[in-house]
Amino acid sequence: MLASRRGFLTAAGSLALAPSLTSASRAALRIAGAVASEQHFEITRVERTTVKLEFREVPRRNMDREIPHWRYAEVIDVTLKCGVQGSGETLLFYTWGVPSDESIQRVVGRSALELLWDDDLGAGLQMALFDAVGRAAEIPVHALLGSKVHQRTPLSWWNIDTSAADMASECREALRLGYMSYKTKGRPWFDVFHQVETACREVPENFRIDMDFNDTLLDADRGLPILKKLGKHPQVDIFETPIPQKDVEGNRRITEATHVNVAMHYGNPSPSTVVSTGCCDGFVVGGGASRLMTTGRFCRETELPFWLQLVGTGLTAAFSLHFGGVLEQALWPAVNCHQLFEENTLTAPILLSDGHADVPDRPGLGYEVNRDVIAHNRVDRPESRPEPQRLIETTWPDGRRMLTASNGSVNFMLKAANNDLYPYFETGADTRLIPDDGSAEWKMQYSKARAEGPISV
Repeated sequence: MLASRRGFLTAAGSLALAPSLTSASRAALRIAGAVASEQHFEITRVERTTVKLEFREVPRRNMDREIPHWRYAEVIDVTLKCGVQGSGETLLFYTWGVPSDESIQRVVGRSALELLWDDDLGAGLQMALFDAVGRAAEIPVHALLGSKVHQRTPLSWWNIDTSAADMASECREALRLGYMSYKTKGRPWFDVFHQVETACREVPENFRIDMDFNDTLLDADRGLPILKKLGKHPQVDIFETPIPQKDVEGNRRITEATHVNVAMHYGNPSPSTVVSTGCCDGFVVGGGASRLMTTGRFCRETELPFWLQLVGTGLTAAFSLHFGGVLEQALWPAVNCHQLFEENTLTAPILLSDGHADVPDRPGLGYEVNRDVIAHNRVDRPESRPEPQRLIETTWPDGRRMLTASNGSVNFMLKAANNDLYPYFETGADTRLIPDDGSAEWKMQYSKARAEGPISV
């Protein structure tokens, strides 16, 4: 029985056992006539370069509130015995896996073909191996992954939660560049109704807006009126994690009560629970190459759509295109976040039309690293996640003000929201970063807000 929008399989069923991914990759090379001897794929050198990339103006004033550390990426270059070099990258402080010193050391002298599918290597190193092998064999990465089923794959523009004006501005820019989807955050410290209304005036009805709440609607009873109101806009297409994903019954109620798709991160609750209960319509999928392919097989068997969430700069976005080409159910627009940055780590942009980008057929990733950008933005690798002091002001039309201070954790505002410490999604809410002007007043307000949590002033 096939899964549909409101009719999931009642049971996951058993998935057909796939052949060894490593064997499949070797078979692809043989078909291409590329493997004379595996010794040519021996890894002889691994080089790492840390870069600090600036955000564009609109993302900058919003990312600086909560996640300024997304500026830091590590580019990894792997050289094979045949002389070919491949490249990958890791967003150092937001990734499914940062390559360790031990991982770098253990790959040298070994065959890249043997290591391709080892997710424990981390994002940038695994990516670089795929790029290197593809270049050496003169075949695209997608040929190492499987059979290409999509010639083009959808991509989404992304921004953290912003003011309504900034959201509308970013939607206009996305549309100008060929995107047909925009993903953002739904937060109680902004007026989500004003955000969506303002953005929808700037884009056609077939443009899609997806909103990730990260649990902040708290429960189905409180969340459903908000979701139903937002869902009246034809552009609103997906609600991600509206309430905690462990609340299976609450999510099932939401999914049944709205025509808007509901997405949850794959794995929580178990995929079989999703299929048997219908608690969401599809998934957010990330992780290493082996995990992506395994998840893709499950979604193919159950006909559940998903989007690829592989976050980084242009290199990561290029890698993601290849998975979009081979994974049948990668039907929702991928979220790669490479649009955040002023400079492109690739020599050529990833071009979109009608919301889709071509899956590259050139060797390796199919894109070249912009070495001038890498050299210009090279920095020493931070010993730990940079944590600048930040003071955030939230206001409402009746004059109420709240101050929130960074406290050393990444999701300090999100945690406060999930503990119900802000007024719950009230109209007129607006938020801004208060610049540190060095004054005694700023320092006093920051210290008080950090010590006491969000404070009313």
